Amino acid sequence: METLPLATSGGELSIWELFWQAGWVVKLVMIGLIAASVWTWAIIIDKIIAYGRMRSALNRFEQVFWSGQSLEELYRTLSERKTTGMSAIFVAAMREWKKSFEKGARTPMGLQMRIDKAMDLALSREMERLESRLGFLASVGSAGPFIGLFGTVVGIMTSFQAIAGSKSTSLAVVAPGIAEALLATAIGLLAAIPAVIAYNKLTADAGKIGARMEGFADEFSAILSRQIDEKVGQKAA
Repeated sequence: METLPLATSGGELSIWELFWQAGWVVKLVMIGLIAASVWTWAIIIDKIIAYGRMRSALNRFEQVFWSGQSLEELYRTLSERKTTGMSAIFVAAMREWKKSFEKGARTPMGLQMRIDKAMDLALSREMERLESRLGFLASVGSAGPFIGLFGTVVGIMTSFQAIAGSKSTSLAVVAPGIAEALLATAIGLLAAIPAVIAYNKLTADAGKIGARMEGFADEFSAILSRQIDEKVGQKAA
């Protein structure tokens, strides 16, 4: 009675051996998926750290802003350093405020619109920075399983070719191709599942941070609007 090689040579079907025995197409698929998985985790870790720092920066700025410090003094302090988040929005608004009054703002409505536009642009830049590279996670999450499936199809085709060449359906002939096919599928899922979960979580976190910055922009716009009205009233008097 014929004995199956699997019973005597289990080491031949280790993951490392499967990779080296796979065809070049399946190898390329596996290498691409592994590289995508590594880059995915690099993005996830970087974003988690960046979002944590952004939340801390927002908390510090809000504490200083609402502490009663004068806007001019806060602007002088922040304009000398690189700003992010609410600080960038504040500096953009104050810069437009100062430029307009130095040139002699004529209409309060025009000044308010320019300040709001400056804050909107600063907010857009901050959101673009927060959401950068999240699209890669979405791409890996959606395309990873299909790329792995492509490797699976190629591996199964290899098994059928081995059956046709040897004219045998024994497990020793079929197993290598099927095993490498399943390995490609597993690597595809290994890359896609964390990417999908992280994309949803990080997108939600970016949205929450963006909502905080947008809320500050609205509050600061109202503060500047009142100051514009006061200055216009003083000139009229």
